[in-house]
Amino acid sequence: MTAPKVKRSPSGELLVERFSTPRRIEHIIAIITFATLVITGLPQKFDGSNLGHWIIGALGGLDHTRYIHRIAGVVFSVHAVAHIMAFVVGLLTRKMRMSLIPVPQDLRDAWQNLMFYLGRVKKPPRLPKFDYRQKFEYIGMVMGGLVMVFSGLILMYPMEIARMLPGETIPAALVAHSSEAVLALLVLVVWHMYSVILSPDVFPLDTSMFTGYMTAEELKHHHRAEYDEVFPDGQPDELAGELESVDLPKPRQNV
Repeated sequence: MTAPKVKRSPSGELLVERFSTPRRIEHIIAIITFATLVITGLPQKFDGSNLGHWIIGALGGLDHTRYIHRIAGVVFSVHAVAHIMAFVVGLLTRKMRMSLIPVPQDLRDAWQNLMFYLGRVKKPPRLPKFDYRQKFEYIGMVMGGLVMVFSGLILMYPMEIARMLPGETIPAALVAHSSEAVLALLVLVVWHMYSVILSPDVFPLDTSMFTGYMTAEELKHHHRAEYDEVFPDGQPDELAGELESVDLPKPRQNV
């Protein structure tokens, strides 16, 4: 398992690696494909609206809009398959931590956080690298992505599917595809956008997904359990030394 790295920023802040380069590339691909699918998909769902009609016209008509949507869907599907394969290989080779898999501790963290917000306990939970909210969002994205991929394939090849499955499969896939798309957009706008942009803790933007790094103080504040694993002695400055980038001790638990 590869340990996180630490380096100093030009201003002297201690930075801890949070996302590897492959994960950051994946995120950029997800942003581009998701935005393309939303821009080309929702106008088809709401084609009776003036805005939907205008967007379809601006994209070159319905046929061209559908073509762009399908290309983006294929890219999204390939990306999803590659991500799942990389995840499985990473677990089998023990090169990837199971930090995005929900565990019973997440329920305890969620309960303690609720009690903290209600003023019933004095301290918030010590959260791991990815907390229960981020895990819920990730699992939802994976499950929702699978719904979109399979329903999208059915809608791309309705005649072929109708030869193998009942005819009701096609309208059912249409409902699942369009409804999941609206749900995904709402989750993105209400949940994810708040977490990475509007939250007072990160405003105007959480840049860790783009830079790959988070300051040691941010890690300590948001993910204390991860901080304690990376810096078991609680003195990160001594580990950084004068090197620009060094490997940190491996975390003690594979969480």
